Amino acid sequence: MIHSPGLQSAQPLRASPEPAPAIELDGHHIAYTLLRTRRRRTISLLIDERGLRVAAPLKAPQRAIDDLLREHAAWVIRKVRDWQQKRPPPRLWIAGESLMLFGASVTLEAHTGIVLPQLEQNRLLFNPQLAPPAIESGVRGWLKQQALSYFTDRCTDFSAQLELPAPAVRLSNARTRWGSCHAGGRIRMNWRLVQTPPAWIAYVAAHEVAHLRQMNHSPAFWHTVAALVPDYAERRSALRRDAHRFLLL
Repeated sequence: MIHSPGLQSAQPLRASPEPAPAIELDGHHIAYTLLRTRRRRTISLLIDERGLRVAAPLKAPQRAIDDLLREHAAWVIRKVRDWQQKRPPPRLWIAGESLMLFGASVTLEAHTGIVLPQLEQNRLLFNPQLAPPAIESGVRGWLKQQALSYFTDRCTDFSAQLELPAPAVRLSNARTRWGSCHAGGRIRMNWRLVQTPPAWIAYVAAHEVAHLRQMNHSPAFWHTVAALVPDYAERRSALRRDAHRFLLL
């Protein structure tokens, strides 16, 4: 069973990774992370910004893993290459670097007298006396504040349209999931979405709020999403296709 990027594995990968193995596929040296779990019954492949990960039953022979990788060699090579091209360059956290906020480029700029990051037009000002790790910490914290405020407003608006109580919104740090909804009325949204266009954020918010009425992906659920965001299919496709262009952090 193959899981494409953005989908969760059937079971959580909780075992400690073994020493990094690798395989030669059609002339390409492909390194991967192998994780084994007792409860897993099948071998699955997941490729995202962290590379190729293989989840396998505890006693699955290496030959079976190699056979699956060779069987899907073209897919593995293509996906690994795609993610390598999408991966943002290393960040130095210095003046002049750019990041994304609501789909627009913002430039980091040192400014005397600034204590906390402060946005002025398309510039995010920071204290020039801070070391890069402190700048990174401050900027990430500031982005999360913007994310929580904006996400909460969107979810509250959509809940009101459905005549539902406003949900409790929290941020997530998930790597393969944009959002989740708990039956108790709690919604979690990936803080990195704050880098993407507002239309995409609205789609994710509408998707999760719709789960407050339909805890499934039935036709009734998608009808509810469409009532909130009529062009949700286009927004969802754009998010899946182009998110990497905005996710610089």
